[in-house]
Amino acid sequence: MADAGELVVELDRPLRPARRAGAKSDPIDAERAARDALARTRLAQPKTGAQRAALQARLTARRAAVEASSDAQRQLHALVITAPEVVRARFRGQSTRVMLTTATRLRPNADVEVFTSLTVLRQLGRRVRFLEAEAAEHETAIRAIVRSWRPDLLALTGVGPIVAAIVLTAWSHPGRCRDDAAFAMFAGTAPIPASSGKTVRYRLNRCGDRQLNRALHTVALCRLQRDPRTRAYADRRRTQGKTDREIKRCLKRYIARELYRRLETPPQPLDAA
Repeated sequence: MADAGELVVELDRPLRPARRAGAKSDPIDAERAARDALARTRLAQPKTGAQRAALQARLTARRAAVEASSDAQRQLHALVITAPEVVRARFRGQSTRVMLTTATRLRPNADVEVFTSLTVLRQLGRRVRFLEAEAAEHETAIRAIVRSWRPDLLALTGVGPIVAAIVLTAWSHPGRCRDDAAFAMFAGTAPIPASSGKTVRYRLNRCGDRQLNRALHTVALCRLQRDPRTRAYADRRRTQGKTDREIKRCLKRYIARELYRRLETPPQPLDAA
């Protein structure tokens, strides 16, 4: 529609009003979205760009592969627990990674119960290996796209290819978020006042893009472990009476500001850096 010259905006999920007699249809929802857009003072630009679309597709496929791999590993653990003793003995005392290796090398034999258990465990182990290889392939492609688009993000502490890809897909292009405060609200890292009486405090923001919020949380945890400046900041805030949760909330807000300013600034050529 944008290529055809139509005005396209992005809306978050509006409040659902009470529906009389369960009235719902595509025209009703479209009219409600249009009324919601007309009532707003600022309209969000839709996400655009071929590189952003490519990253989004890779992230979606990788996330599905990782989740399916985790499900298969949990199934493998559960089947080992309920398998006959002759099968359980092969896995006793092993870690998950060693269990996967053992499962892929099983050779089914014996009676029908043991044969079935060994066959299913071997299939689960091979499925996990296949899904892990698929996720690694997607991560390699994601790293290549990020390096060709915004390699400067990978130079930031705690920002890897997956985190950078999530940030880039949410940010999309310059000007989509009007300032760092809007980007922080979109990421769910803007502080929410929760003061009462003489107590002045802020709570966590549960709204916004949760995948982007998760990426910022990953950066905050990494910096708390490895970055001396961040650890010094956390120690100073603890002496002021801040809890670890409040310190992480503040860090995520600062990280959102840093990432927004970096994204809104065109990357410098490698030879000029």
